[in-house]
Amino acid sequence: MSETKSDGELLRAIAADGDRHAFEELYRRYAPWLTARMRSRCADAGIVDDVVQETFLAVWRGSARYRQEGDVAGWLWRIGARRLVDALRGDGARGRLRQALARLRHRDEVSAEERVLAGVEHGDLAGALIRLSPELRAVLQATVIDGLSTREAAVVLGIPPGTVKTRAMRARKQLREALA
Repeated sequence: MSETKSDGELLRAIAADGDRHAFEELYRRYAPWLTARMRSRCADAGIVDDVVQETFLAVWRGSARYRQEGDVAGWLWRIGARRLVDALRGDGARGRLRQALARLRHRDEVSAEERVLAGVEHGDLAGALIRLSPELRAVLQATVIDGLSTREAAVVLGIPPGTVKTRAMRARKQLREALA
């Protein structure tokens, strides 16, 4: 009959001996819980899975040390939460870099916004914008004027990215009709 070890005993065995069985037991106890908790903070299952794996790798490699203060679940949550923030910041930084490079590549080309404004010689752009619903104006403000990506606008406006795309398309269509 096998004796069930406490979380502290498992962590000491992992730290002292690199006990693989202790590590596997700790993982079985806490990985499902940590995954569920992370998914309530991040909808991207791939990022969540990576963060959970990185959290347990930190435990295995010893870069995260349990100081026997508080419960193990809270300790794992703190490690995972920091890793999640790092993962989300990293993705944001890569995305901003891609956007900056894309702007540099196309800086000699006339933007879609500039073409629209140049083509509006006799139309009443201000009047057409006022006639848009507040939801459509907000999407145009975020994506065109503020220069946010669809994903960034979705976060700022608190709506799904697909809704941002749909509203932007409807706004452009209504502006084209009003200015024709």
